[in-house]
Amino acid sequence: MLMGEYHHTIDDKGRLIIPSKFRYDLGDKFVITKGLDGCLFVYPKNEWENIISKLKILPFTKKDARIFMRFFLSGATECEFDKQGRISITSPLAEYAELTKECVIIGVNDRLEIWSKNRFETFFDDNEDKLSDIAENLFNQEI
Repeated sequence: MLMGEYHHTIDDKGRLIIPSKFRYDLGDKFVITKGLDGCLFVYPKNEWENIISKLKILPFTKKDARIFMRFFLSGATECEFDKQGRISITSPLAEYAELTKECVIIGVNDRLEIWSKNRFETFFDDNEDKLSDIAENLFNQEI
C-alpha cells in the first residue's frame, strides 16, 4: 500500500525524485497520467491494468465515458526511473498539474499523487474543516 507525504522539487528538465519507498512499491515500470483535482496520478503497472480493464467495459456510446477516457488516457505515459531515482514528467502533464518547482508526493493506497505545493495546500485548507463530515458520510458504521 502506498502512503505517506514527501516534499521534493522538480528541476528545469521536468525531473522529479521519487522517494525510495515509493520506488520500490511502483516497480520498474509504471504509468503517470492526469489525475483528478489538479494533480497527477502514478500507478504501478498492475494497478494501471486493473483500471484499463474497467475502462474497457464502459460504453463508448455514453458521453461521460468518452470524456473521462479522453481526459484520463490522453496524458498517460509509461515511465521508469533513471539512475538517480527520478522520473521525467512530460510538459503537458507538468502544465496540467502546475508543477513548477515545489511538489508534494503522497501515497494514496493504490497510487501516488503528485501535486504542486500551492495546489496541495489549497486543497488541504479547503477540505480540512469538512473532514469529519466527509468521514461520517463515507462510513455509516464505525471503523
